[in-house]
Amino acid sequence: MSASIFEDGFSSDRLFNQGYSYTYDDVIFLPHYIDFPTDSVHLASKLSRRVPLSIPCVSSPMDTVTESHMAVSMAALGGIGIIHSNSTSSEQAHMVRSVKSRRVPLLSNPVFKSPSDRIQSDDVFDASNPYVLVTESGSPSSKLLGYVAGKDWVKLGDKEVKIYDYMVNCTDFTVPWSYDLGAIGEYMEQKKRDVVATVRDNEVVDVVAKEEVERIKGYPKLGVGTVGPDGTWRVGAAIGTRESDKERLEELVKAGIDVVVLDSSQGNSIYQIEMIKYVKKMYSNLDVVGGNVVTVSQAQNLIQAGVDGLRVGMGSGSICTTQEVCAVGRGQATAVYKVASIASQSGVPVIADGGISNSGHIVKALVLGASTVMMGSFLAGSTEAPGAFVYQNGFRVKKYRGMGSLEAMTKGSDQRYLGDTAKLKIAQGVVGAVADKGSVLKFIPYTMQAVKQGFQDLGASSLESAHDLLKSSILRLEVRTGAAQVEGGVHGLVSYEKKSF
Repeated sequence: MSASIFEDGFSSDRLFNQGYSYTYDDVIFLPHYIDFPTDSVHLASKLSRRVPLSIPCVSSPMDTVTESHMAVSMAALGGIGIIHSNSTSSEQAHMVRSVKSRRVPLLSNPVFKSPSDRIQSDDVFDASNPYVLVTESGSPSSKLLGYVAGKDWVKLGDKEVKIYDYMVNCTDFTVPWSYDLGAIGEYMEQKKRDVVATVRDNEVVDVVAKEEVERIKGYPKLGVGTVGPDGTWRVGAAIGTRESDKERLEELVKAGIDVVVLDSSQGNSIYQIEMIKYVKKMYSNLDVVGGNVVTVSQAQNLIQAGVDGLRVGMGSGSICTTQEVCAVGRGQATAVYKVASIASQSGVPVIADGGISNSGHIVKALVLGASTVMMGSFLAGSTEAPGAFVYQNGFRVKKYRGMGSLEAMTKGSDQRYLGDTAKLKIAQGVVGAVADKGSVLKFIPYTMQAVKQGFQDLGASSLESAHDLLKSSILRLEVRTGAAQVEGGVHGLVSYEKKSF
C-alpha cells in the first residue's frame, strides 16, 4: 500500500496554490514533534530590515488605536507603535517627540500653574491627570515648586485663594526621565513620596503616582523594550503619498522616527513607488514600509522600488469593508503566505496587517511567513488606546473606527484610499465600539505566552525555525470545514464563563 495514502495534511505550497482564498480560520496546522520547553521559544523578530523587535507585535496607525500612550507601551513590551497620520503634521510630530522623551510606559499631560494662579474648576483634574504642577512661571520649563492634588483641592473651603496658599511644597520631588519603574519606585520609598515628576533637560515630562507604579508592577515583568541606539523608545509613523507628505516626513524625521509606514489600502501605485524612491533618496538611513499588498506582483513592484518592509492585508480588518464595497482583496492567510514567499527571497520582512482576533491567528500569521503582526481591534478598547471609555448597553467601551469610515475620512484619511480629490466619498470601513480590555501591558504578555505554546506544539523554537519547517514541508496544514471550525471553538455547553487575563 502506498505511503502517500497515509500522508498527513498538505504542504503549504500545495495548499495555497489551489486557487482558493483562505483566511486564518480556514486553515489549521498539524502538530509536530516537541523536544524543548515553552520558555525556550524566542519570538524576537524584525519590523523592517533595520528595526529589530523583542516581540512580533505592532500597533496599527489608526486614530482610535495608536497615539503616544500606545506607542510608549508597545515599545516597553518589546514591540512598536506606528502613530497615525489623521492629524496635522505638527500634531503627529509632537506625538513622536512625546514617545521619545519617555522611558516608562506611562503618559500624562501635566497641567502647569504658577503660585499666583487660582484653580476655580475641577476641569483641570481628571483620571489621567490627578495633579496640577506648580512652577515659577507656570510653564514646564521653569523651576518646579510643588503640586496640587485633585483630591486635596476638592476639600478646600475657599477655592478663590491663590495656589501658593495650599500647594504641597516639594524638594526631592524630581527624578531623571531615564529612570525605569523600579528606580522610580525605590526613590518613592526612600523619600516617602506618593508622587514624583520625571524631568529631562530641566523640563517636566511626566507626573508619576505611586499607585500607577504599583499597578504596573502587578503586571507581567517588562523586558528591556524596543530601545534605539540613542537610548529612546523606537517609534514609527504613517504618512500618505501626496506632495504635502514630504513636508510631513521632514517634520517626523526631525522628531526622531525610526521607521516610516506608507499608509495606503492599495500600495501598488505609481504614487507609492515614487514616494518610496523619494524616501530612500532623501533619508537613506530611514527604513520605509510599503503597502498594503496581497499579491506577489504587488510585492515585487514595491521591493524593486526599495522598501525595507511590506504590510500585507486588504479588507481583512474587523471594521474594513473594502472586499464588500470594491470586490477587491484576498483572504489573509493566503495573502500572507504568498507575499512572504516572495519577500523572503529579498530579505524583506512582512507585516501581517488585519484579521487578528486571538493568539491562534498570530501563530498562523507568523508561521505562514510574517515577521510581525499589526493589530487594530485587538488593541482598541485598551487603557492605552486613544479616547475615553463610555458605557453602552451596560458595557464599558471605547470607540473604534476604520480609517475608511466616512467619520475618519472627514479628518483626512481619505487619501489612504486615493479618494482625497473625489467629490463623492465612498466608505470602506465602519465606526464601532470595542469592550474595555484593560491594559496592553497585561494582556499582550499573556497573548505572547499563548503564541509560544502554539510554536511549541509545532516544534518551532523561533520564527526562523517555523519558516524553515514550513518551507521544507515538514509542517503540514489542512483546510477546516465549517463544522470543524465550530468543533474547534467553544461548543455543546449550556453556558460558560470566559475569564479575561
